[in-house]
Amino acid sequence: MEDFDDSRLEDGEALRSADHLLRPLAEAGARVRRELAAAEGPLSELESERPRAMITFGPEARLIRAVLEPTCPVPLVAWPRLGLPGWVGPLDVVVVMGGGDRVSMAAAFEAVRRGCRLLVACPADSSLAREAGSSSTTILPTTTGDPMAAAIVTLVALHHLGLGPAVSPEAVASAMDQVATDSSWAVDATQNPAKATALELAEAQPMVWGGSILAARASRRVAEAVRSASGRVVLSADAGALMPLLAAVPSRDPFADPFEESAAERRPGLVLVDDGMDDEHAAEDRERLRGNALATDVMVSNLSSLSGTPVERYVTVLQQGLFAAAYLRIGLGRASR
Repeated sequence: MEDFDDSRLEDGEALRSADHLLRPLAEAGARVRRELAAAEGPLSELESERPRAMITFGPEARLIRAVLEPTCPVPLVAWPRLGLPGWVGPLDVVVVMGGGDRVSMAAAFEAVRRGCRLLVACPADSSLAREAGSSSTTILPTTTGDPMAAAIVTLVALHHLGLGPAVSPEAVASAMDQVATDSSWAVDATQNPAKATALELAEAQPMVWGGSILAARASRRVAEAVRSASGRVVLSADAGALMPLLAAVPSRDPFADPFEESAAERRPGLVLVDDGMDDEHAAEDRERLRGNALATDVMVSNLSSLSGTPVERYVTVLQQGLFAAAYLRIGLGRASR
């Protein structure tokens, strides 16, 4: 069992040696601005044109679907397989985000062959851009290699096409900047929410839950980051799956020596992701999870953002979780892994 050393979170040398973990998170807002600047030309030429349906590919395809689903005027699908469904044709728009992997290349090839309206976010000089070239294609040139930044610009394009809500990249970037400021390595743990969350998860077997569609997606991303940071099993699931696990947690022995606790005996830690968008059912689940956790003496951590648009809230809770995972990795002495 790797020991978490909280002194590493205030050790300037240890934090500077983890710059490769923290700097990319701190620069997330800047990458959004760079992608927007690169795509300004193509974005200005887009006009609203309602298709029959929309299908999306790429690493953030499910984020696009989650943002658009409540208001999109046409059916939409995040397609995970090679090629296009048989029903896709010239009346549909295909959205591809990627750098030239097999799935995105196959989707672009099929979309061009079938005469679909094609929207592609990728480097302008990439093989994907060349494969996607046609009179019905719009290339959103990307420069940073950041799928999240590319997805934000793609959402702007889809709003121009009349298919999604308005998204302000500057507001999204500012939300990311604020998390970076609050979670800076120079801010001590008493004032730094990301370090505080890392301390709460230091010896825990984390479980992550989000109620709304976007909070649930953020919970999965945060769980992946915490899993990579800690090397532990980390579960992101709905309330129905987590409730029995919380109910089965044994009471804490007040006389147990925490320094002799083994990995097999590690207690759960519950991370609640709250974007303020819970429906009535999700709000009830949140209170049940919190109540069960408190009843079994399980630590509850919170990642929350209760103002701004849904996308701004999403990036805020996600960045909070990613920073916490980075500090957890540093505290465990795994920064070089």
